[in-house]
Amino acid sequence: MSASRTALAAVAIALLSALFFTSTYVLNRAAAVDGAHWAWTASLRYLITLPLMLPLMRGGRLVPVLAAMRAHPGAWLLWSGIGFVLFYLCLSAAAASGPSWLVAGSFQLTVVAGMLASPFLYRDARARIPRAALAVGLVVLAGVLLMQVGHAEGRLDAAGWWALALVAVAAFAYPVGNRGLLLHLERAGIELDATQRVFGLTLASLPAWLAVAAFAYGRAGLPTPAQVGLAAGVALGAGVIATVLFFRATGLVRRDPVALAAAEAMQAAEILFATLLGVLWLGEAWPQGIAAVGAGVVIAGIVAFSWVAARAARAPA
Repeated sequence: MSASRTALAAVAIALLSALFFTSTYVLNRAAAVDGAHWAWTASLRYLITLPLMLPLMRGGRLVPVLAAMRAHPGAWLLWSGIGFVLFYLCLSAAAASGPSWLVAGSFQLTVVAGMLASPFLYRDARARIPRAALAVGLVVLAGVLLMQVGHAEGRLDAAGWWALALVAVAAFAYPVGNRGLLLHLERAGIELDATQRVFGLTLASLPAWLAVAAFAYGRAGLPTPAQVGLAAGVALGAGVIATVLFFRATGLVRRDPVALAAAEAMQAAEILFATLLGVLWLGEAWPQGIAAVGAGVVIAGIVAFSWVAARAARAPA
C-alpha cells in the first residue's frame, strides 16, 4: 500500500473508532445522572474490558505481550498509568460535573495535544510540530469551541469549568500514553499489533483499577446492576472496539508525524456523532446558529486533515 493510501486508511479507521468512542460520553453521563460514583464508572470499564479481550488473545497472541511486559514492566506501568488510568479517571469524573456534549467537545483538545507533546517524546524528526497539521487542528478546535458556545448559550457554571479542566488533562493523557508505548516498542524492537497493545495496557493498569474499585466501594458501596450494564456497554464499544481501531490507525502511521496527527484528530468527529445520536435516539434538536456553524467547521477540518495527511505522505522524503 502506498504512503498516501496508508495515511487515508489510518484516517478512515480513526474516524470509525470515534463513532464507537462516542458511547463513552452518553453512557457515562447516563450513569452519573443515575447517581453512580465516578470511581466505579472508571474502574468497571477496564475491569470488564480485560475479560472481554481474552478471546481475542488466542492462538499464541498472548505470549508475546506477556514477554514484552516482563522485559520492560516499568514502561507498561508508566504508559498505561497515563494513557488509561489518568485519562479515564479524569473523563469519568468530568461526566459527573458536566453534560455529555461538554465532555465530548472538550476532549477534542486531543486534536492538538499529541502534536504539542511531540517535542517532549521524540528525539528525531517527529519532535517537530507539523505546522500544516497544527493549523488545521486549530481550525477543528475552533469549530468545537463554536459548538460549545452554541450549546451552552455562552454560559458555563463552576461545575462546567471543572469538567473542562478534567477533560483537558484526559485529552493530553490519552495520545501521550499511546505515543509513549509505540515509541517504547519501537526502541525495544518489539512488534505488537493494536489488539495486543490494548490488552497489554489494560492488563498493566489492572492494579490501579483494583485500587480505584476499592476506593469506590469504600465511598459508595457496591455498584448497581444498571451501572454495571452501562459500564459493560462502554467497555465493549469504547474499551475494546474503539480503542483497538484507534491503536490500529495510529500504529499504521506511527513514523509519519502529519498522518499520525491526522489520525488522532479524527476524534474531533465524536462531538458530531454525539449530536447526531442525541437527535436520532433522544429526540434532541439539531444544532442551530453558532453551534451549526461550529459543526460545519469541524467537518471541514476533518476533510482538510485527510488532504494534508495524504499530501504529506506523497511528498518525497
